Amino acid sequence: MEIILSIKNLFYTVEDKNLLTNKKKTIIDDISLNVIKGEILGIAGESGGGKTTLAKLITGIIKPSAGSVKLNLTKNNINSVQILFQNNGLILNPHRKIEDIVEEAIKLKEIPSGELEVEKEKIFSAVNFPKQCRQNRGYQLSGGQQQRAALARLLAVKPEILILDEPFSAQDYESQKNLSTLFKNINKDLGITLICVSHDLKTLRKLCNRVIIIYKGKIVEIGKTEDVLSNPQHSYTKYLIKSENYDLTHKELMTRVE
Repeated sequence: MEIILSIKNLFYTVEDKNLLTNKKKTIIDDISLNVIKGEILGIAGESGGGKTTLAKLITGIIKPSAGSVKLNLTKNNINSVQILFQNNGLILNPHRKIEDIVEEAIKLKEIPSGELEVEKEKIFSAVNFPKQCRQNRGYQLSGGQQQRAALARLLAVKPEILILDEPFSAQDYESQKNLSTLFKNINKDLGITLICVSHDLKTLRKLCNRVIIIYKGKIVEIGKTEDVLSNPQHSYTKYLIKSENYDLTHKELMTRVE
């Protein structure tokens, strides 16, 4: 198995503005992790637990306080690691036509002009983006269409790793199911390694080969998705699963887990 991403003893700290002292708040706390090329890895945990911060550290959007993030890519290119943010507005210009946005991204790879239309069709087909909407501008699309347009923009630069930040948020069951199938196809057909950040354990169970559970900036459990979610070992993983199934006692709701 080829390792495409290796994280060693990663820390990320910020100043705690709620304190009058100079103490630091640790967001990512000594995380080490290998990601296998071609897999779909899930990252689960509560809001504020460090999931999205870890994703930003992997992409280089923010720099670690300590530790390392090493990528084993075919081409050492900044475009080789992309992130689909929960807010599609960070990717799409709402006043530009979607086809123009995707075409511009394709041209970054300097492909022959004769292959432009073929590549564009391949990308739009990969995300099931309707032809009748390609001349629309970002603000004219529905939320689901914006998400697929943003995904097309990212795929256009041919990433080797694609990080999905809460892609199933505010989606109904059918939309979640369709998106999950779409991501599986992208992983299989385009050979892209996927890292999916989500609090939705049910969706991760169906999508991911492996899953890590993060609590207070630490990895508390890691393994094959079915093993972790069917036979959790850590108390926090058990808490998440019970919470998902609306099976928490009043005491558990009040005290959480330590």
